[in-house]
Amino acid sequence: MPDIVGIRFKNCGRIYDFDVNGLELRAGSLIVVESEFGLSIGTVINGIHSMENPDKPLKKVLRLCTEEDLKKKQDNESFEKEAKSFCLERIMARGIPMKLVCAEAMLDRKRVIFYFTADGRIDFRELVKDLALKFKTRIEMRQIGVRDKAKLVGGLGLCGKEFCCRLFLTSFEPVSIKMAKQQDLTLNTGKLSGVCGRLMCCLGYEYSDNHYDRPAASVEKVLPMVKEEEPVKIVLREPEQQPAEVVCCTVNPPLETPATQTEKSNEQQKADQFKKHKRRRRRRKFPKKEAPKA
Repeated sequence: MPDIVGIRFKNCGRIYDFDVNGLELRAGSLIVVESEFGLSIGTVINGIHSMENPDKPLKKVLRLCTEEDLKKKQDNESFEKEAKSFCLERIMARGIPMKLVCAEAMLDRKRVIFYFTADGRIDFRELVKDLALKFKTRIEMRQIGVRDKAKLVGGLGLCGKEFCCRLFLTSFEPVSIKMAKQQDLTLNTGKLSGVCGRLMCCLGYEYSDNHYDRPAASVEKVLPMVKEEEPVKIVLREPEQQPAEVVCCTVNPPLETPATQTEKSNEQQKADQFKKHKRRRRRRKFPKKEAPKA
């Protein structure tokens, strides 16, 4: 059974399993691994644990993050800003209908990934040629959705707090208008939609607990239990006075006798008969008066 750790590359991103490779790691350690795109710096989320029969061979952790690696990452941030500004310039020059979100460079700069959003499929082959000629490295264009864009950019929601996808959501669950209907919310798209333009993820928080799918519990009317209690003595002490004793007794609520119940039912019947008689008088048709003959 190999020893593995759970590593996350981005805030609230997916957790990937890597082989420990004999290193002493703990939660919160910064490490360098070789992912599918190249060298990357990740954070250990789940400590060392064993796994039986993994589905696929796991990649190994290369080393612990050093000061040199952190300096490279800091240099890459300025490089990513330069790459994003140049890509925006080429997009406007070629008139491509796409919105650039951000650029991400690997630790060794062997690959640069550009994230963008668009309404449909985009032909960006000429744009890739311009970027490869400029940066002399492998270029990858990746189209994402509006929810992924909000997760990368960040911001504040309608509640005044930071986006849930930036705080704790690692994946997007499907959200439908049915969830809002069962919670008796106003079906106003302006109030139910987030900054990304889709239905807010928080609509599924209560719906996932199946509170609205359970049948309502039968409520039985139970008469209040009347118990005879002993009088309670309360002593009030005031300065420069003698202590006084006050005796308080609990007063039980009066119970309704059968006689009072019959009186109430008779009064209700009389009120109903009076209402019916009043309605009949309103509906009664009177004969029309003929106009006087000239």
